[in-house]
Amino acid sequence: MSIEIRNVSKKFGDFHALRDVSLDIESGELMALLGPSGCGKTTLLRIIAGLETADAGSILFAGEDTTDVHVSDRQVGFVFQHYALFRHMSVFENVAFGLRVKPRSLRPSEAQIKQKVHDLLGLVQLDWLADRFPSQLSGGQRQRIALARALAVEPKVLLLDEPFGALDAKVRKELRRWLRRLHDELHVTSIFVTHDQEEALEVADRVVLMNGGRVEQVGSPQEVWDHPASPFVYGFLGDVNLFHGRAHEGEVHLEGMRLDSPEHADAQNAKAFAYVRPHDLDVQRYSPGAGLDAAGRPSGIAVQLVRAIVVGPIARLELIPLEDNKPAGDNRDAIIEAQIPAQQFKDMALREGETLVVTPRRARVFVEGAA
Repeated sequence: MSIEIRNVSKKFGDFHALRDVSLDIESGELMALLGPSGCGKTTLLRIIAGLETADAGSILFAGEDTTDVHVSDRQVGFVFQHYALFRHMSVFENVAFGLRVKPRSLRPSEAQIKQKVHDLLGLVQLDWLADRFPSQLSGGQRQRIALARALAVEPKVLLLDEPFGALDAKVRKELRRWLRRLHDELHVTSIFVTHDQEEALEVADRVVLMNGGRVEQVGSPQEVWDHPASPFVYGFLGDVNLFHGRAHEGEVHLEGMRLDSPEHADAQNAKAFAYVRPHDLDVQRYSPGAGLDAAGRPSGIAVQLVRAIVVGPIARLELIPLEDNKPAGDNRDAIIEAQIPAQQFKDMALREGETLVVTPRRARVFVEGAA
């Protein structure tokens, strides 16, 4: 079932939780609402569910306005972060609950309920736990049971609010893969809230980046990663280094280095900043002429290696900029992070305290006031 969100706004006292949000969610799509705490993603999910009322705007399910439809009539399944299972009920009874409380005219027979619950527990690969109680399950098992319970009433829309937030990293990763496989099998229109970038990019068909109650960008995981629409999106998705400077007629001067920026050819000594991912920094030892381009202009900056963390195939280098061979400014706030293959780190035999030169291979430049 498709969902249309039209100009939805919501305030709690003086706090603007949502500001004129509009979105289209396609039938059978798995969409992630991603953003920092307080950005409005959970409020939007609750408004879609009917658990919260918008101050303005409308929600349409399959083209029909459901803005004033009661939560019990929206055919929505909801999975919360903390499972919300009934502790006094067995796994079987938890999953059967939504079927048993249906109006008598719509309630399946006991045999149908038994078969339905058995099928759902098989779907989430936990049919062998039917007689156990929530306290006897692991966190990952509880969340899968919570999902089975939400699916029992055959919702047309499945909403998940930080579904894996209470679990440890290894279990989260396993459940992310499992949720993606389950969705590919069921094709229920699904929306899940998360503040975990990796989770959203790995699981969702499309990602909605939210900030301050507004939608910053909507796109596939690859689109939002490769082409961030705003400084917020670039900074929120993954590790990034931020450099400040000025842009003038297609050139950007940033903290001692120069970059070509033809997309800002019209800039006239405008304030600019560039985002560079750690793996997009070229690292070499300092030597006379290092960090200069073919025309002899500075394209890199001198740094000191203060710490190296080698884990698996990647070496993470923590660097501080140098001016006249001395740390520039408050060096703890000026940390630059670079990532190079662990083998390259080993081959270069780098040592903490050494002077290096880092040069951006790729940078995304934003100019203040530019569209």
